[in-house]
Amino acid sequence: MVAKDKADGKEHVHNRIAVLRAERGVSRRELATALGVHYQTIGYLERGEYSPSLHLALRIAAFFEVPVEVVFSLEPFPRLGST
Repeated sequence: MVAKDKADGKEHVHNRIAVLRAERGVSRRELATALGVHYQTIGYLERGEYSPSLHLALRIAAFFEVPVEVVFSLEPFPRLGST
């Protein structure tokens, strides 16, 4: 089942960008520079206000050297520390 925003019915893409950045000590600005996007775009992505294009999603995954499924999901990620 695909998660949808209750307010507008749009599909929502969940992500772990903020977690991955924190683990690696990368700022929004550093990630944005590496990806060639504006630093505010990273904030929009992290807050779920913007869903990335496939190309951008793949570039983000490549930056963190993980499969795209580690960064993005149609279902909410389990909370850290939960089983």
